[in-house]
Amino acid sequence: MANSRHFASDAAVAAPGAEPLSVLNAWFEEARSSGDPLPDAMTLATASADGRPSARIVLFKGILRGGVLFVTNYESRKAREMDENPRAALVMHFAKRERQLRLEGRVERASEAESEAYFRSRPRGSQLGAWASPQSQPITSRAELDARASDVEARFADKDVPRPESWGGYLVFPERIELWLGQPDRLHDRFLYTREPGVEAWSIERLAP
Repeated sequence: MANSRHFASDAAVAAPGAEPLSVLNAWFEEARSSGDPLPDAMTLATASADGRPSARIVLFKGILRGGVLFVTNYESRKAREMDENPRAALVMHFAKRERQLRLEGRVERASEAESEAYFRSRPRGSQLGAWASPQSQPITSRAELDARASDVEARFADKDVPRPESWGGYLVFPERIELWLGQPDRLHDRFLYTREPGVEAWSIERLAP
């Protein structure tokens, strides 16, 4: 009897590329152009100084200086944890193309100039929102949040919105990246990229699915 199993194509046998951040950019652009829902969504996992983990969705804002950029309020829980324990993990999933990227590395704040440049590129409503929300802090009601938003809008009416000192970017500089490509019968392709400090080239290993 002929074997009916569908094996991966030859094109899937090799790693997607030698530079995993370039692959990330390519996968993101492909997902965005193909209508993949929320292609910029990524799970950010952090841990407190005593090792208590937490995770949430943040948005991919590009690659800067070899690090993956996202933005947040510096007084949020995730920011406090990254300041206490500057290591994090990220996961991106591109459902339409059955691809996933996992990344682990050290974290540092983006520079003032880098945060300022990104803030200036945001829609005005998002700039105002950065002022209105005391992120991760308790509030009494939705009405309180709406009132804060109205106050901020009035405060900056007919003015440029400055970046709050409590808002800016973080960069995750990868030390390990895993690229996962879905294949039939759960015989997926997994490639682990690792890099030693001070070394530019990535080592690549294939992992069993």
